[in-house]
Amino acid sequence: MSTAPQLVVHRDKELMAQAAAARLITRIVDAQASRGSASVVLTGGRNGNGLLAALAAAPARDAVDWSRLDLWWGDERFLPEGDPERNVTQAREALLDSVPLDPKRVHAMPASDGPYGDDVDAAAAAYAEELARAAGPENHGPVPTFDVLMLGVGPDTHVASLFPELPAVRETDRTVVGVHGAPKPPPTRVTLTLPAIRAAREVWLLAAGEDKAQAAAIALSGAGEIQAPAAGAYGRSRTLWLLDAAAASQLPRSLYPPASA
Repeated sequence: MSTAPQLVVHRDKELMAQAAAARLITRIVDAQASRGSASVVLTGGRNGNGLLAALAAAPARDAVDWSRLDLWWGDERFLPEGDPERNVTQAREALLDSVPLDPKRVHAMPASDGPYGDDVDAAAAAYAEELARAAGPENHGPVPTFDVLMLGVGPDTHVASLFPELPAVRETDRTVVGVHGAPKPPPTRVTLTLPAIRAAREVWLLAAGEDKAQAAAIALSGAGEIQAPAAGAYGRSRTLWLLDAAAASQLPRSLYPPASA
């Protein structure tokens, strides 16, 4: 079931990153208090990495029990381990290497020089199996019920590596697929699908900058998910759009409260 999106608009991207980091710390701490552990799906890109860097700098980061946190990824560039373009490489640099995570709970997507070689479809199937193994009976499906799943929104409305009109955004059964011929380099990627994204309790869509304004306006105007994948990303209990003023500049003010800082 789709949850109506809530919008929070911040003055600029730095404030947005800091506020989103504080919000994420609170969500993780609450989940750990109620269920013993938490699970979060990370996103790469400018806004995802900005949030992680803000989290690394936040004094409240020590409120999190990092050893009881599962980290997953929404998508990954299918490149060799340690490549600077890989989302996991960037996430380690921004945050992960500076907090005491349990390495067994950091679920990076396979690299192109990993056990599946350059077979991106086999790599995607393996990640789907890893998700299925982590799902408990209470999750009612092939992926865990993530506490927070974050997605950067691309200028073309893509989220994760689900690009408009490409086969991956049409997937209704598999939870992870290989992407061939992505319009943004590198062309070969691994991505969660919309069914996997929608298993999350909360889905947060991050958009900052004028180059995201049209994408936000299209996705929030009732566009179809095949043409505007961001429109198809929503959580079970909450869908939150976290924007800066530039990214919100083409939205009708009726969509968000004027008091947003």
